[in-house]
Amino acid sequence: MVIDLGDKGKGQLKFKPLEPSSEAVEVRYKVPFGLNVENQGGRAICTKDGEGGEKVGDILRYTTFFSMQLPGGGGGGGGGVADTLGSFGGLLSWQIGLFDVARAKSWDELVEKLVSNTPERTDEVVLVFERPTEA
Repeated sequence: MVIDLGDKGKGQLKFKPLEPSSEAVEVRYKVPFGLNVENQGGRAICTKDGEGGEKVGDILRYTTFFSMQLPGGGGGGGGGVADTLGSFGGLLSWQIGLFDVARAKSWDELVEKLVSNTPERTDEVVLVFERPTEA
C-alpha cells in the first residue's frame, strides 16, 4: 500500500496482518481530529464508526507522527559531532514518520504519537486500520 504524505512524498507500507483474513483501510482526518479507539487486549480497537471510514472492530495499525530530527533523517548518522552541532545550530526540524502501532511499548506511547499531529506541523493525520473480513 502506498501512503501519500503530501509535500513529504509517498511512503510504501507493507505489514503482516494480525487477523487471518483482513484488508487495509486508509483514513485521513484534518487536524485537529477525534478518534474512537481503546486498548483491547493490547490492540488499538475502533469503538465507534468514524466519519473518515473506520468501523467498529477495526485495528489501528499505523499513524503518521512527528519527531524532532535533523533534516534528511539525522545527517551524519548516530549522534556524531555533526548531529550535536546541528542541534545547537537550530537545524533540528519536525519530520514526519509512520508509527507501527503494534510495536507500541505502551498505550501512552501511541497517544503521544497521535497528538504529535498538530496544526503547527501538519494539516492532516493519516491512519491505517486493519479491518477483519470473513475468509
